[in-house]
Amino acid sequence: MSAARDKLAAERISVIGLGLIGGSIVRGLRAAGYTGPIQAGVADAAEAKRAVELGLVDRAETDTAKAVAGATLVVVAVPIGAMGAVFAELAGAIAPGAVVTDTGSTKLSVIENARAGMGPGIGHYVPGHPIAGTERSGLDAGFAQLFDGRRVILTPTPETDADALSRVEALWSVLGARVSEMDAAHHDEVLAATSHLPHVLAFTLVDTLARMAERTEIFEYAAGGFTDFTRIASSNPELWSDIVTANHDAILPVLERYIGDLEAVRTAIASGERATLAATFGRAKDARDGLAAERG
Repeated sequence: MSAARDKLAAERISVIGLGLIGGSIVRGLRAAGYTGPIQAGVADAAEAKRAVELGLVDRAETDTAKAVAGATLVVVAVPIGAMGAVFAELAGAIAPGAVVTDTGSTKLSVIENARAGMGPGIGHYVPGHPIAGTERSGLDAGFAQLFDGRRVILTPTPETDADALSRVEALWSVLGARVSEMDAAHHDEVLAATSHLPHVLAFTLVDTLARMAERTEIFEYAAGGFTDFTRIASSNPELWSDIVTANHDAILPVLERYIGDLEAVRTAIASGERATLAATFGRAKDARDGLAAERG
């Protein structure tokens, strides 16, 4: 950790986007003892003023080029739908040798945005994704401990410079994360199954029940299980629409498999096949219990 702190201490950091992830990064850096300059790119002047007043950053700009001026490490923490525009704005604005990383939850689409925006500078880009979050969003959503013990997946491209990769690893290590590497396409497949599909299911279930005539009574008597299962349906719908659209190639196969398995459960319910239901539920319990045990 001391080596990572020393490496990070030499950086001048810019974070583009101060929502849940970007806001947690800047809060986490200060909590970890980083004393270097932090600048940020934000949506409007009011947010820029408040970010400085809250002590989150030393300087905040609404212009991306100004926000990254002089920065040696740039973190793009905007929603997936805004990545293309931000990377286009970075072209010609970042200092020579500056490292750029991102926090997007899909990787192939963001890498495409980065290639288009950074051109020959793509070697200084390190694609990343912190597997951490809550259903909250906005400037007040972040907190310093968000990344403690959480996994961050880096998906370096063939062009990614080794030093750039090392500098991004140092950032996440100082924030308390566990860093691992993965192929970008494989990342998108894994996250489609473990994150994107669950959000699709939660949003769809709540929407289905909300449109039923007796919805008021249904929600009045909803127990803890319903609340636990549907918590993520409180996430930002625009953000998740962009994520699902961007990663549709990976989501569709796992969604189709789930629909097939759900049809099998429907058939078992209709036919009174208790043994089939018990076997399905039992496999699910064993898998879930195993996951819980691994995570303590």
